[in-house]
Amino acid sequence: MWDSPASWGEPHEFPHESPHENPVRYFIMGPITRILSSAFTMASEANARLLSGFLDYLRIEKGLAPLSISAYTTDIGQFAEFLEKRKRVLLTARRGDVREFLQDLFSHQVDGRSVGRKLSVLRHLYRYLLLDKRIEHDPTLNIESPRQWKVLPKALAQDEMETTLAAPLVRSARAQRQTAQSVALAVRDRAMLEVFYAGALRVSEVINAKLEDLKLESGYMLVRGKGDKERVVPLGKSAQDALAQYLAEARSVLAGMRATKDPHLSTNENPHPSTGSGQAFSRKERARNGAPTNSPLLFIARGGRRLTRQRVWQMVGAASVATGRHASPHMLRHSCATHMVENGADLRTVQTILGHADISTTQVYTHLALDRLRTVYRKHHPRAKAR
Repeated sequence: MWDSPASWGEPHEFPHESPHENPVRYFIMGPITRILSSAFTMASEANARLLSGFLDYLRIEKGLAPLSISAYTTDIGQFAEFLEKRKRVLLTARRGDVREFLQDLFSHQVDGRSVGRKLSVLRHLYRYLLLDKRIEHDPTLNIESPRQWKVLPKALAQDEMETTLAAPLVRSARAQRQTAQSVALAVRDRAMLEVFYAGALRVSEVINAKLEDLKLESGYMLVRGKGDKERVVPLGKSAQDALAQYLAEARSVLAGMRATKDPHLSTNENPHPSTGSGQAFSRKERARNGAPTNSPLLFIARGGRRLTRQRVWQMVGAASVATGRHASPHMLRHSCATHMVENGADLRTVQTILGHADISTTQVYTHLALDRLRTVYRKHHPRAKAR
């Protein structure tokens, strides 16, 4: 009934409006509402005003990213609609309403992890309202989270990872017709894959990385993660070499390229309708088409445009085809963490590189560390060996 976070898209399509400025229009008109249909409609002005303040709190005080705020808004919108059918609003919700809402989700085949996430969102909302003295009792109090298995994130094996990293240049070399543009794209894709794997980066962190964040000679880059938190990520020799090649040979070519009409590419790599293909953009033409003449971003699309999340997903998926598996950018992030733990890294180090605020999030990799601990123990402890 409800879609996964990856399908929610951007929060809204009004560049000068935000949910805290016009919550009613936000709930009725945004693309998320088209995806979630009537499940996202909030007719109550009281709910809209309340949620407007909560969104301000998430954005300003908590510093959450736009996609996180969209997820919060979606989940609260579903609960608000559920309450409206019972002639209630968010401020008057009772514990029984929350329990019935969770049961309703389970009846519609929503899995335990998603139900747990929605309950966590409601807890944040009512904790905010309680601290703001808008309510006297928290309706989510003493409601247990649905039991859910700790599922280890999917990861590529180390040989599969090597194949994926090499795929863009291999595919370019095998192409029947090579051009400076196709080679530049392959070099860029290889560099992006290396950075994904070297630093366990998220998609948003890669596409928003700036040139000034890269300290190539020192072997690290500054990454801005969730909540605008900064962390320093080390880069291995392979990633450094790939980035050096990209900066020296490919980035300037991409900045001057005109996109070709390729249905497999995102709109940010497709040409402006009034232009053809095969020639470089002039400075005035790039400015008129919305392409920056001197982008501060590290990784750019054709014509100097910003890369989209969709294009990055397409690129990673295409690179992983040679392994016989379909990988996602987040899978590369998990592959980095998994391979580090398998090779003896402690969880605190992995937590720092991944940018997890809480070690409990990183503990999903604990069983890998325990497997290694058991192996080392059996190999080196005199009493562990069979006589």
